[in-house]
Amino acid sequence: MATPEASNEAMSTVADKAPITAQRKLPEDLDTKLPKPYLPRALCAPDSENVNGTYGHKHNDMSVLQQHASFFDLDKNGIIYPWETYKGFRALGFNMILSFVFTIFIHATLSYPTLPTWLPSPFFPIHIQNLHKAKHGSDSGSYDTEGRFIPANFEIMFSKYAREVPDKLTLKELWHMTQANSVTYDFFGWIASKFEWGILYVLARDDAGYLSKEAVRRCFDGSLFEYCAKVRKGKAGKKA
Repeated sequence: MATPEASNEAMSTVADKAPITAQRKLPEDLDTKLPKPYLPRALCAPDSENVNGTYGHKHNDMSVLQQHASFFDLDKNGIIYPWETYKGFRALGFNMILSFVFTIFIHATLSYPTLPTWLPSPFFPIHIQNLHKAKHGSDSGSYDTEGRFIPANFEIMFSKYAREVPDKLTLKELWHMTQANSVTYDFFGWIASKFEWGILYVLARDDAGYLSKEAVRRCFDGSLFEYCAKVRKGKAGKKA
């Protein structure tokens, strides 16, 4: 039995009385570029240009969200302590003050939800196994509630907000994107979203001030952090 075709009206992504639907366009041909873009991926972070995720990146059987944080687990024991996060930011090139501030904010807000018990820990560890419990609101929706990566939501983010260059975001567009994703009264989500995207922009923007789609995608699976640390270490070695 043939599958009935939907009418043009049923497939429309624009409503005339909701002008915002015309301003924030959606990718209508995504399924021709990426197999099942709506299907959350547990192990890799694909997009229309990288259908198998990041080439050469090892997932180690972790969810994409867990991979995102694993760079900071320096001893690879599944637990990230504040001093590891600090060293991780230093390896990425951030100065001592910023690394300290980032570490305090991240562990003060994310540690407790990931703990395996109800009792708080004085060391403020982040347990990677429970990282999905620390997922906040007012985000892009590229991770689902279990830490899988949703390619369609990632592509939609750029389709809606990358207006100047299709596969890059300006600082202004980043601001608009985080504002648009803000959920009413989600004060922590507002702050966390601006905080995270601000760090990523400082880390990965190019010389023209753009944040590329590829840099954002590789941030989601953590491979960007590994790459940036290797580049910085290589530059330091050449100077020595």
